[in-house]
Amino acid sequence: MSIKLLSVFGLGMIGLWEGVPAGFALRLAPLLIGLVAALGSIFATLLVTLLGDRVRERLHARLLGGRADGAAGERPERLIDRVWRRYGIVGLGLLGPGLTGAPLGMVLGMFLRAPVGRLLPWTLAGILLWALALTVLGALGIAGVGHLVRS
Repeated sequence: MSIKLLSVFGLGMIGLWEGVPAGFALRLAPLLIGLVAALGSIFATLLVTLLGDRVRERLHARLLGGRADGAAGERPERLIDRVWRRYGIVGLGLLGPGLTGAPLGMVLGMFLRAPVGRLLPWTLAGILLWALALTVLGALGIAGVGHLVRS
């Protein structure tokens, strides 16, 4: 496998905003860029999902200073709590891959006690939508710049 594809896959594991532009910088075909970056993001998301309980326990202990059941005491309402109530699982799943990266979006969902079985399909759909959108925008942008340069 090409080092270029491995680079796009690895950066796609971090986020699509890293993987897709790297693919264009490496001069790969747009279809290949979108596919490989999405696969990297999906792989990282599934890995986080498999490690879910351990990740959630550590996050709760670190961020709340207590147990994962929220028994650390009362805390003031946070912005993320209000956003979560308004947009829920569908919003987090579809927006997370583009805003925070899919793996971090899954961790955030687990932190907010979203059922993984409901969040995962929406996150995978979000990965595919964001990968498609970023790849199309990147290809159009490169084509537009090429057209301006030739003019």
